Order: sequence, then structure tokens, then C-alpha cells
Amino acid sequence: MTPLEVILWVAIPYASIAVFIVGHIWRYRYDKFGWTTRSSQTYENRLLRWGSPMFHFGILMVIAGHVVGLFIPREWLYAIGITEEIYHLGATVMGSFAAVLTLVGLAILIYRRRTVGPVFLATTVMDKVMYVFLAAALGFGTLATFVYQVFGGGFHYRETISPWIRSIFIFQPQVELMQHVPLLFQLHVLSAFALFALWPFTRLVHVFSAPVGYLFRPYVVYRSRDAAGGARAPRRGWDPVKAPDPERLRRL
Repeated sequence: MTPLEVILWVAIPYASIAVFIVGHIWRYRYDKFGWTTRSSQTYENRLLRWGSPMFHFGILMVIAGHVVGLFIPREWLYAIGITEEIYHLGATVMGSFAAVLTLVGLAILIYRRRTVGPVFLATTVMDKVMYVFLAAALGFGTLATFVYQVFGGGFHYRETISPWIRSIFIFQPQVELMQHVPLLFQLHVLSAFALFALWPFTRLVHVFSAPVGYLFRPYVVYRSRDAAGGARAPRRGWDPVKAPDPERLRRL
């Protein structure tokens, strides 16, 4: 175990996780008004209508696949009947589809942000940095999947990367597990941790304020403001005004 390996597979992950947690707390306390997606839908909607759903649905599938592959031991999957062959087939097919869908959606969003004038002017420096690391993490992961899982002989990351990442979270890092991991997977891991460190300072914070409760809220009753929807048919002219009661005026 070399000092560089300790830095790469112990220091950087823990530093990234610490910045991720503390950064979000700081951002929520001191920048609540900046806790937003900085939506640019009012500037352009045609490209956004295609790119945003593709990216978001794709990234949700990618996250779900990573949660299963990294945090659920394979013995647990064996116990419910998911063999290595079934898992590999599902991870390869669905993972490749999700990766392509996410990358195509991201490419559309970046193209839109670069070519649509008002959207480009609303793009901050942190937006540009975030897109670089987001594209790097997705790109290295997709490339590693196709090189080793689709066209190669396969790499058993559930015997190396998965137990390593779990060892990080139980504060017993096993650096030796990452020593012989292929370079593309290592770059994918490092770029992902770099993205996590940047996360609290970008528009990605909106992930933790997604309107999930909107799906379960009670119905909202709206009253129509259309004249035809009133209790009586509309009539032309002014409504008559009754003359005040003289007796009532005298008492006042």
C-alpha cells in the first residue's frame, strides 16, 4: 500500500463525503434563496422538452443500478434467486440503455446551454464546472461498461469496488481492493467523488428538494373565472342598483 493509494482510496473519498455533507448544511443555512434549479425553461423549451426527461429518467436508472451493485452484497441477491448470470445480463443491458439515455439527454442539455443565447448568458461558472465533472463521471462509467462488460470478458467489480465502497462507509477502508481495478473504473470512481464534492455548490442541490410530496398531496379545488361557468347566464349591460331605503338612511 503506497501513500498515493491511501490518498486516492481513503483521503479523497472521506474528504468528498465530508464536503458533501457539510456543504449542504452550509448552503441550506446561508443560501436558501439560492437553493434552486435556476430553471431556464422560460428562455427555451423545445430542446429542454427532449433533453431533460431523457437525462432525469436515465440518471434515476443509473443511480438505482449503482445502489444495487455497490451497496447490496451479492449473497443477498443470491438468496432471493438472482444469480450471477441474471444480474450480469440485467446490469449490462439495462445499464447500457440507462447510460446511453443519460448521455444523450446530457448532450442535448449542454448543446442547448451553449447555443441558446439567453440560456448561455444565465450559465454560471459553477454550472460549467459541474457539467465537466458530471460528463466525466458518466463518460468514464459508460466507457468502462462497454469496454469490459459489453465487449470484454467482464470485470467483477462486485468483488473489488463494491466491498471497497462499503468498507469506506463502515470506516474500515480496504485499499488493497482497488489496487488492480482497471483504470477506466478508477477514473469513474474518482470523477464521481469530485462531483460529490462540488455538489453542494451547484444547482444539483435541487435533488434534495424535489417535489415528491406533490404526488401525495390532497386535491386542490379551483373555482372557474369563466363567466359562462357562473350560476346564471351572463346578461348584457349593467346590473340594476336598488335605491337605498329612506327609513334606513334616516336611522343612520
